Amino acid sequence: MNALADRIDSLWRYKDFLPLDTSTISLGEGRTPLVPLTDTVSAKLDYLMPTLSFKDRGAVMLAELARRLGPDRVVADSTGNAGTSVAAYCARAGLPCTVYVPEGTPAQKTEQIRAHGARLVAVPGGREATALAARAAADEPGVFYASHVFNPYFLHGTKTYVYELWEDLGGRLPDALAVPVGNGTLLLGAALAVAELHARGLIETRPRLIAVQAEAVSPLAAAFHAGADDLLPADPATPAAPTLAEGIAIPRPPRARQILAAVRASGGTFLTVTEDDIHDAQRDLAARGLYVETTGVACWAAVRDGGDAVRGSVVVPLCGAGLKTGMAG
Repeated sequence: MNALADRIDSLWRYKDFLPLDTSTISLGEGRTPLVPLTDTVSAKLDYLMPTLSFKDRGAVMLAELARRLGPDRVVADSTGNAGTSVAAYCARAGLPCTVYVPEGTPAQKTEQIRAHGARLVAVPGGREATALAARAAADEPGVFYASHVFNPYFLHGTKTYVYELWEDLGGRLPDALAVPVGNGTLLLGAALAVAELHARGLIETRPRLIAVQAEAVSPLAAAFHAGADDLLPADPATPAAPTLAEGIAIPRPPRARQILAAVRASGGTFLTVTEDDIHDAQRDLAARGLYVETTGVACWAAVRDGGDAVRGSVVVPLCGAGLKTGMAG
């Protein structure tokens, strides 16, 4: 702990644990506040990042890697927040960038992507069609695919969320980490950090991972509670239901097996929240002075009424600013 005292006040203070030990394009990302919500639940305000979402943790790693490799352009796909982060850091690095998003992505997010100078491509057909379009573009020569789903450098960025908690809590972690899960980048990063801290003898016990999904789009929760190691078969003719938590509305997350295994290994569980839960949680946080986007309130919606699954101390991430989506109607 003392060795960190004189280090830069950003996620790069954990450079000894990162695959890249410095960045020339940093915007000061990381080191977000931890504030109490109840006697047992605290919130980490990751919406106070340079682009107003936790995705900056991973995007800076991808953009710095791309800068070193020197591609002709960078391609990313996103429901919005990862795309805004990659666009911002590519602008910082002077790299041309194209971001693929699903049609219907909130205008606040697409405006932010364009503001950073990225080319925006809206794809019909939802999140999976968007990913396929981006991967096809990434097959072209001279393209760096800044995938927040598949590139391990992104997870090394998101793991700093847990390193910060460990430092802020005086060399320990809470009993449970509640994490919103779509593609699982924050959860898998958190699991990686917990494993590293435990392997180095820096924590004695590992926190439970409480994975949160919207009830409307909850393929991982369904698989977990069915005891399955992978996603359950789905009818491709059945479209995903709409949800306010559009950032985690991923019908077929590619890393499902890893996510399910990580939650089980931690002794954790999956919780789901209804649209009314999300609506109420957003307004509750706003009444407490915290303006958070609809996806970002999912974990508070899941844990605020307590229950056995959330016993002990719990930290929830507030992942994106309310300006990203506005208030739910």
